[in-house]
Amino acid sequence: MQIRQLAVLRELGDRGSVAAVARALHVSSSAVSQQLSALERHAGVALTEKRGRRLALTPAGVALAAAAAEVSTAIARADEAVARFHSDSGLPVTLSAFHSAGLAWFGPLIARLGQLGGPTVECGDEDVAREHFSALVADYDLVIAHRVPHEQTWPATVSVTPLLREPLDVALPVGHRLAAQASLSVDDVRGEAWVTGHPGYPLAEAVNVVAAAAGQPLRVAHHINEFFVAASVVATGAAIALLPRYTMAPRQGSGVVLVPFRELRVARQIDVLSRPEALARASVRRVLAELVAVAEASRLPSRLTP
Repeated sequence: MQIRQLAVLRELGDRGSVAAVARALHVSSSAVSQQLSALERHAGVALTEKRGRRLALTPAGVALAAAAAEVSTAIARADEAVARFHSDSGLPVTLSAFHSAGLAWFGPLIARLGQLGGPTVECGDEDVAREHFSALVADYDLVIAHRVPHEQTWPATVSVTPLLREPLDVALPVGHRLAAQASLSVDDVRGEAWVTGHPGYPLAEAVNVVAAAAGQPLRVAHHINEFFVAASVVATGAAIALLPRYTMAPRQGSGVVLVPFRELRVARQIDVLSRPEALARASVRRVLAELVAVAEASRLPSRLTP
């Protein structure tokens, strides 16, 4: 049975005529009659009968009209619950991020929301290949994802909130012949051994941008996705790498320094992905707004030394 048909039957019981129902629902009398006929066919019993020139409910029709009133009440309660759900800014929100973004922003975001009185955010780490980020919106309200700007954008099925365009700088070991320079050219690093990510991950694609500018393949010595591990290899002097400027700034004593390219612009685009309906919730919008503020506050000077 369709809710619309039940509503028409109920209106007939309350208003007493097809014409009155048609006026109340802003439809034609024939449309009302069609809805009633369809409902009778589904019910398998007569719901209306002629009483003089008027159409009235049979006992079965009266019983079903009473049930229709209960259905209408339940729908109204459901609509109210959904409205409260959408407008409640304190409901928990689930959030995922790749590792470097989670390291940089989960803590400050949780602290910031705690100071503001909520909502609670439930965090998860999901470091996946670029093409798999959009699927995570089925499991999380908000998904922090990254890509190299020249790559294909996210699917049209997800909502995208740009978060940060983060430069990628050359990570060098302290004492390297280039570590004291203010900036580098592609020629400066052409012959170096490199640490890069696995194929399909944004940082591997970023190193390909450097190779294209150099006009030759780079000498890749290691494939490591985890930035902390890559930085530890760089610190030994065995290779150099590209590392994010803000979310992976080397800490004091790390043995690594970041130096930007002088003429080549290498970066990753960090976005927040979500299902469109998730953004209808006040709590999700609030967490997203605070996340944008946290990401903006994480910007650091372009050259960081150990």
